[in-house]
Amino acid sequence: MARILQLDTAVAELVNDGDTVALEGFTHLIPMTAGHEIIRAGRRDLTLCRMTPDVIYDQLIGAGCARKLVFSWGGNPGVGSLHRFRDAIQHSWPVPLEIEEHSHAGMANRYVAGASGLPFAVLRGYAGTDLPEHTDTISSVRCPFTGEELAAVAALNPDVGIVHAQRADRAGNVQFWGITGVQKETVLASARSLVTVEEMVDELPEQPGAVVLPSWAVTAVAEVPGGAHPSYAQGYSERDNAYYQDWDAISRDRDRFREWLDSEIHEPERSAR
Repeated sequence: MARILQLDTAVAELVNDGDTVALEGFTHLIPMTAGHEIIRAGRRDLTLCRMTPDVIYDQLIGAGCARKLVFSWGGNPGVGSLHRFRDAIQHSWPVPLEIEEHSHAGMANRYVAGASGLPFAVLRGYAGTDLPEHTDTISSVRCPFTGEELAAVAALNPDVGIVHAQRADRAGNVQFWGITGVQKETVLASARSLVTVEEMVDELPEQPGAVVLPSWAVTAVAEVPGGAHPSYAQGYSERDNAYYQDWDAISRDRDRFREWLDSEIHEPERSAR
């Protein structure tokens, strides 16, 4: 059954140095505040998994939390490059970064296989690319019924899966809706999971199209209003487009990034003590 915890306590208990961690959310419900808490906790040598690493992964990489990135696309959506990611690849700053690249379909199928308890997933994909030559978790299998050769991708089972959602009840059942991406699969595929939510309620109301994660499938829930900012939480907040635009200039320069890290991430923690 899910435990209701404070965010700092949840991260301290669930995320360890060297873990494989997936922070998922597509367009909205991105667990930004949880990512910032990982930075505050000083976690290192993480393998970070995400279908679309964007600003939060740029920040985690720049803060020196990551040793490897497993992904299918990376960028500052609507703006351009991730400059802390680029600096780590090109100049090994602040630490060298290994990458493992997949297609969107490949990553999604890896989560599905992990959530289903299967060792790998099969799909029609990667044809005409050289990704299988560079990625050990991509292979091929021959269909025993048709003889067709298909792509196979290894299941993805993170040590910790972290997602953001709109609501949870006090028993730890989670409800989210809108663009739901692979959040459900991430939680089910992971050995441990943390869901941050906009609010805790006594009872989950009916919500058309909602996904409900039962308490028994979740390790911990933390109430974090605004926890997706600058992405949005449908029904609760709007996307902060200016934040993404401002990040481009901040992330281009190491000194400006350090200033941001001290003022926006570390200083609030020190002030709260």
